[in-house]
Amino acid sequence: MKFNGTDAYIATDDLKTAVNAAVTLERPLLVKGEPGTGKTELARQVASALGMKMIEWNIKSTTKAQQGLYEYDAVSRLRDSQLGEERVHDVANYIKPGKLWEAFAADERVVLLIDEIDKADIEFPNDLLQELDRMEFHVYETGETIKAKNRPVIIITSNNEKELPDAFLRRCFFHYIRFPDADVMRKIVEVHHAGIKEALLTTALTQFYEIREQTGLKKKPSTSEVLDWLKLLLAEDLSPEDLKRDGANALPKLHGALLKNEQDVHLFERLAFMARQQR
Repeated sequence: MKFNGTDAYIATDDLKTAVNAAVTLERPLLVKGEPGTGKTELARQVASALGMKMIEWNIKSTTKAQQGLYEYDAVSRLRDSQLGEERVHDVANYIKPGKLWEAFAADERVVLLIDEIDKADIEFPNDLLQELDRMEFHVYETGETIKAKNRPVIIITSNNEKELPDAFLRRCFFHYIRFPDADVMRKIVEVHHAGIKEALLTTALTQFYEIREQTGLKKKPSTSEVLDWLKLLLAEDLSPEDLKRDGANALPKLHGALLKNEQDVHLFERLAFMARQQR
């Protein structure tokens, strides 16, 4: 069972190696990288390539580890007891399985994505250590133990917003997705915009990387943003000449696809103003 990328996802050799190593070691694959570098999409493509169902657990700042196991709805049980409902006598009726339970109970091996784990409280990863290690957990309300029928392929993503605990890191196989260089980016663009004219692509990517390298930029545009930008350029049927910038017009065409906050827009406006002053 090997992951070699897919037609819809350009995976570098080191990324393929990381995925296959994690599968072989039966350890979670922790993937870090800039937002928009394809971390979440990687899990979907691994599931597709390996012929597995994917279960997705999207983490928020309010998410607790317990929610991934199960939740006990005591309020509903209390209400039903007041109404004299027959189902109140079986506590299992008030247990809601979480995403880990769903993955453990699956009849076939699945890919479990724990997306953006760094959004949660710092204790969140530690609270999952035993469950991810032993592939089982105890349901206290019913007294049952949920064991994984088939050990899932676990992919965990992080945008590096906060450091993860050492104990958690020791249990993962780690890979950092570096931002694609121009050659890899061309391959990615070809997947999404097949047949794009070479001159337009060269001009657009040159401008894109110049923008990313601009000193003082608060948020660098990502892979997903350059794909959106190119889609707009093609929809507007713009030529390489239309994209040309000079000092007096430093903002790129359709810059709203690339620049996502007013500070960065003002930065390019100041550059244009300074260029005009120097004339």
